[in-house]
Amino acid sequence: MSNSRPEKSAPRGRLFVIAAPSGAGKTSLVKALLARRPDLCLSVSHTTRTPRPNELEGREYYFVPVDKFQEFARQHQFLEYAKVFDNYYGTSALPVKANLDHGRSVILEIDWQGARQVRASLPECASVFILPPSRDALEQRLRARRTESDAAIERRLRDAVGDMSHWKEFDYVIVNGDFERALEDLTRIVDSRGEALRADRPTLQPLIAELLA
Repeated sequence: MSNSRPEKSAPRGRLFVIAAPSGAGKTSLVKALLARRPDLCLSVSHTTRTPRPNELEGREYYFVPVDKFQEFARQHQFLEYAKVFDNYYGTSALPVKANLDHGRSVILEIDWQGARQVRASLPECASVFILPPSRDALEQRLRARRTESDAAIERRLRDAVGDMSHWKEFDYVIVNGDFERALEDLTRIVDSRGEALRADRPTLQPLIAELLA
């Protein structure tokens, strides 16, 4: 009779869903978090938009034509997808679930619409919304990119108010006024030390009122 014991399976990975209005610093924070925590896995989304300078296929996004994206959607290959600023964005379900099943924690960098879909199918996920410290700071960051026209920036600022109105749907909220502090806050959430950053904390209310006014 064998005395060998069955191997224990690895604990299931955790899924972190991170969203923000355009210009709040989400992408920079996620990159810095991944550099700090290389054990985390970033889910690379598909998009129909044109690559920006310095973006690489398979690193920032998988860039696909609209008809191919829509075919993927019809085949139910996306964990979530949405149309944002006239372009589609979507997260492939298979690699996300495979990483979680193998014990790897996964970061999804998506918008609030996608986050809502992910919470519906994977309610155990931890969701994080990133806010700017003010509307002025948001505008300055968008203009500093120097990638869009004034009209496009004005549209993003208008749409940002609608995006920020969904902050209550998230488990945690980070205010990205000081980058290093925001990065530390995001790290605390990933390390299960983020109770003080819950979205329902009263200290957020004055900022929320100013951002949504």
